[in-house]
Amino acid sequence: MSELLLLTSAAEPPGEILPAIGLLLHTVRSGPADAAALADPPVADAVLVDARRDLVRARELCRLLRATGIEVPLLAVLTEGGLAAVTADWGTDDVILNTAGPAEVEARLRLAVGRQASAAPAAPDEIRSGDLAIDEATYSARLRARALDLTFKEFELLKFLAQHPGRVFTRAHLLQEVWGYDYFGGTRTVDVHVRRLRAKLGAEHEALIGTVRNVGYRFVPLKPEEGRGHQRAAGTGTPGNGAPAEPARGEDGGPRPAAGRIDQMGRRRSSPARADR
Repeated sequence: MSELLLLTSAAEPPGEILPAIGLLLHTVRSGPADAAALADPPVADAVLVDARRDLVRARELCRLLRATGIEVPLLAVLTEGGLAAVTADWGTDDVILNTAGPAEVEARLRLAVGRQASAAPAAPDEIRSGDLAIDEATYSARLRARALDLTFKEFELLKFLAQHPGRVFTRAHLLQEVWGYDYFGGTRTVDVHVRRLRAKLGAEHEALIGTVRNVGYRFVPLKPEEGRGHQRAAGTGTPGNGAPAEPARGEDGGPRPAAGRIDQMGRRRSSPARADR
């Protein structure tokens, strides 16, 4: 789900300007399509400019927004007849027909936001992975334009994992690295903080922290376009993400013996290995 800012001079609600947007889960705010929109940087994942009626004014607004160094994707909402007027000097990242269906609107927004996140250079003290940005200098983290409200230990845990993408860490190792050698709490503390982190990342990005069964946790970097619909099963070897399920294992890490079979009378039969003993 993205936060969208729609700049328009019309009195119509967003659902009438771009009907498909009302069928999607994005949060849409409306703002005036004038220079007042340039006073502060837009706090949104993408900006939509209503260009259905006044093409000249919409073009000037798009160029002004681009000249101010807008850091989020800029898209123009047009009628089919207005497509002929759009040129590269508008400065938009994409255009959307006001009659486009939900699937097309969703795809265009997803690709525009994903391209922007991939192209944005990371600051010297910033760790980037897809939509996630971690700023070590300010002890802050954000997903796209949304700031994450993290405690100090949650931030340190997320930062440490993100600094070592793909590497698996045991709970004891994470406890030492994040909490320190003098911490006397149990490894359950790590599980609690991971659960809280996933909740704050949200369903769309909780798979960034993957669980490796009987071992610990790892950071699973995702491309921006892979965030949507990605299951937490990523990186865990569980069904549901296209990866084959791992065989069941016992507490010692070895394969768990097959259970005995049940015959037609409902009696449990011994496995062949037991019958030989």
